[in-house]
Amino acid sequence: MEEDLKILNEVKTLYSNHGNIMNYLKKGSVNQENSTYQILISYDFQAGSYIQHYKDNKELRDSFCERLADVLNQLGSFSSLMEAGVGEAVTLGNTVSRLELTPQHIYGFDLSWSRIKYAERFLADIEVEGIELFVADLFCSPFLDNSIDVVYTVHSIEPNGGREQEALSELYRIARNYLVLVEPAFEFADGQAQQRMRSHGYITNLYSTVKDLGYHILEHRPFDISLNPLNPTGLIIIQKDGGAENDPTGSQSPLCCPLTKARIQRLKSAYYSPESMLAYPILDGIPCLLPQNAIVATHFMDFA
Repeated sequence: MEEDLKILNEVKTLYSNHGNIMNYLKKGSVNQENSTYQILISYDFQAGSYIQHYKDNKELRDSFCERLADVLNQLGSFSSLMEAGVGEAVTLGNTVSRLELTPQHIYGFDLSWSRIKYAERFLADIEVEGIELFVADLFCSPFLDNSIDVVYTVHSIEPNGGREQEALSELYRIARNYLVLVEPAFEFADGQAQQRMRSHGYITNLYSTVKDLGYHILEHRPFDISLNPLNPTGLIIIQKDGGAENDPTGSQSPLCCPLTKARIQRLKSAYYSPESMLAYPILDGIPCLLPQNAIVATHFMDFA
């Protein structure tokens, strides 16, 4: 982890010369799975490029969001929605604007602070308001159990090959009613695409892992649109049995300390948990709720 963070200037030069950041960071490593820090560094340097890709392919991306909105609309009314791995919000912003009923609470988080900052700008540009954005980790998220009616992902589990069960367990924990996965579908890919997915460290066992976990699958099929033919997109809709009977948040914020799952509250320039006595900074308006962002502050409330 620390070694990867020490070479950001080297990575910047590599990226400027159109090099592959992930391959560079994995060079010499025995483990060929993508680590969280490698994914963070790679995507943080790419921040802004997804907005540009949206602008260059607006018709295709808008059609993708229309199809996703159709899927979400079929789930009926829901008061809270979250995209895990929201990136620059090009999907969330354009999908929310196409929903028949706008949820009262909408959230989006990503591992990369830079991408979230671009997401903030993008949502302002397309005049979509009321979305709470923050930095968080897919595998250790700052949400209470059963706190979000509908949780969905769009190619955000993708780079975490080998960690399918971890990702699914965490997302399922958060979801109250539905978990919607719009992710690479290894089972629908041809040989060339499957080889590419393996070489990039992408997920290959998402559907089989959902089945192994015993989740209630409502639908499993190829998604209507794939943005990259060599990375075919699939759709899995999971219904969380009994989730609607257990809503611990009521009108309160669903956010919690990612490490202890104790409730957190915004005070001054930080989120703080009186129970865990950990503070999480807010950088230029963006809450940083990664486990490694935690600051021990046992006397924080003395100065609140």
